[in-house]
Amino acid sequence: MLKDKTIVVTGASSGAGKAIALEFALQQPKLVLASRNINALNEVADECRSLGAKVKVVVTDVTETSAMVQLANEAHVFGGSIDVWVNNAGLLAAGQFEETPMAVHQQVIETNLIGYMNGAHAILPYFKKQNYGVLINNISIGGFLPVPFGVGYSASKFGLRGFSSALKAELSNRPGIHVCDVFPAFLDTPGIQHAANYTGKYLKPAPPVYDPRRVAMAIVKLAEKPRPEVMVGSLSSLLRVSYSLFPGLTRGITSKVISYYLNHADTMPKSDGNVFGPVDYGNSVYGGWGLPGRPKAHRKYIAASLLLVAAAGFLALREK
Repeated sequence: MLKDKTIVVTGASSGAGKAIALEFALQQPKLVLASRNINALNEVADECRSLGAKVKVVVTDVTETSAMVQLANEAHVFGGSIDVWVNNAGLLAAGQFEETPMAVHQQVIETNLIGYMNGAHAILPYFKKQNYGVLINNISIGGFLPVPFGVGYSASKFGLRGFSSALKAELSNRPGIHVCDVFPAFLDTPGIQHAANYTGKYLKPAPPVYDPRRVAMAIVKLAEKPRPEVMVGSLSSLLRVSYSLFPGLTRGITSKVISYYLNHADTMPKSDGNVFGPVDYGNSVYGGWGLPGRPKAHRKYIAASLLLVAAAGFLALREK
């Protein structure tokens, strides 16, 4: 169904973006891959070509409006049309709010929020002229669950969810144009290795972490059959419900869990990570944190989380 369609993926050089590119490549489309890291991007392009896709690589910083306009233009010239645009590029910065430089907070928001807006702003004129197209925003559960020690990240993801909702309303009279949001739980990608880290502690994601290929498969499915949103991973749905029903308790538990981890984690130097430029490490799909291909291994974590939410709910009701 996607064979010979023109598909743009930002942040395609590693992690979820690379998984998305490879999953699309199986459909043999015309792929346009964008990121700041040209060497890693060329490697992904070669893998995609080996799967039968036609591929164009465009070095792009999503925070630059003109660069995203150029990306859309090059994609249109390459493919003759643009059928699917996947906003995926993202950054993470960890640390106490006031100890993390404002320049870092700003760059996280510029990439995670303004970068997606730049993408939508660049592609919508093409979609409107064609009267069809699918815009997919890879947002994460961070769009529903605030992350202590990741305030800039949370601001960007909550803002992104609001932006996408408003855009859907604005486009409601154009049934051929779809805006789809994807909310995965924690993924086994190199993203946290790339993160700016001002905690002074070694970072790793909280279990369970999911195979990023699950996100990739969900996004390919959305490209074929668009829906307004999809949650990826049962933990994602659980955390969304938990914060909706018990926001204070959920915030408190999240803060305690992260604080406990940081108090006991190994020390390491503070770092800007990949916030201000690409890095030459961690350019695979996987970060080595999880159990790719073994979703049953997550059940014990899901069960524990369900019990925690149930206990929190019981305590909240007792206090009323």
